[in-house]
Amino acid sequence: MKLYYSPGACSLSPHIILQEAGLAHELVFTSTKTHKLKDGTDFYTINPLGYVPVLELDDGRRLVEGPAIVQYIADQVPDKQLAPANGTFERALVQSRLNLIGTELHKNFSPLFNPAATEETKAAAKDKLRNRYQYIDSLLSSDAYIANNTFSVADAYLFVVTSWAQHVGLDLSAFAHVQAHSARIAARPAVQAALQAEGLLK
Repeated sequence: MKLYYSPGACSLSPHIILQEAGLAHELVFTSTKTHKLKDGTDFYTINPLGYVPVLELDDGRRLVEGPAIVQYIADQVPDKQLAPANGTFERALVQSRLNLIGTELHKNFSPLFNPAATEETKAAAKDKLRNRYQYIDSLLSSDAYIANNTFSVADAYLFVVTSWAQHVGLDLSAFAHVQAHSARIAARPAVQAALQAEGLLK
């Protein structure tokens, strides 16, 4: 498998899950600025929308969208229990959390990375993010993980998105359970391995 990625972007989530799964994979660096690979290939020929992650299977088929990719990876190694079995309430809960992270957190970070966004737009995005993190914090107040009290693909996604806060000046120090969750996930060997491979460890 190949994972098209950009260091620290949302592609870090499936990278972590590939490490957790122990599956052989090749990392393909993708520039989010030029939208080209190191060999000059136009990334739009790989994903017409121009963003990572993209998971390319050995037979050439490609899968896009992080929440779908991490579930696919998890299902290749069910013994690792990175996601509950399909058709169960527990799996639906993980999918619900992935959707929550993707639509309520991930998308609301977007204006904070956009140099064309106004200060008013950025302030509104931060307000919405703080509101959503208050809810996430309440979910974590009685649970070490974001779903089913066990590590899953949703925890990797939450960890990655939350890591962006420090880069955009979003103060999450009021959310102790969110902070503890990030520290807990960061300590996992697979997470450390992914961060190291992307050059994100100091």
